[in-house]
Amino acid sequence: MEQSANYNQDFLFKVLVVGDFGVGKTAIVRRYTEGEFSQNYKITIGVDFLIKRLRWHPNKQITLQMWDIAGHERFGSLTRVYYKYATAAVLVYDLSRPTTLESIIKWREDLREKTDDARLPTLLLANKCDISQDWPDLDKFCKQHGIDAWFPTSAKENVNVDEAINFLVERILEGDSVQSHNAPDDGVNLEDKPTSSLCNC
Repeated sequence: MEQSANYNQDFLFKVLVVGDFGVGKTAIVRRYTEGEFSQNYKITIGVDFLIKRLRWHPNKQITLQMWDIAGHERFGSLTRVYYKYATAAVLVYDLSRPTTLESIIKWREDLREKTDDARLPTLLLANKCDISQDWPDLDKFCKQHGIDAWFPTSAKENVNVDEAINFLVERILEGDSVQSHNAPDDGVNLEDKPTSSLCNC
């Protein structure tokens, strides 16, 4: 029997957002999920997450859990817990602080060591491009460190935030087995978190 063309597929993807303190992780997550920016975000303690639901195609409903990991957590023991069942990862650095790019190497190693999937889709965001557009050869950097792609972004000016995360979703869906990336909800009630819909920019 042929499946109906209206058959709906629901996916739950857990996306880690990692990088040093102050690079703009929370601003990016808030911009993507809520379409807002503030100069006065509180410091993330441990981990926070927000939800965004996407009607990707007429028959695909995607729920993204965006896990905002505090910048100091790479040195802690809880990242293995936070990383569990991750579907993909976003690594963020601050273009105006070159040392935060050096830290991306360590964050990438941490992801390799503590995630279940050696082929975890990863994306690099060169954030705060409204302040600085001086970046090194990031194509080469990504190739060297097994990162799928990079985007210059600005959470403040809403530059490339939707485009970057939506690219990552496409990369997840292109995987050999999307079902293997359909993360359990870890007992979290998704209805307790705010949602927003896909915005065409």
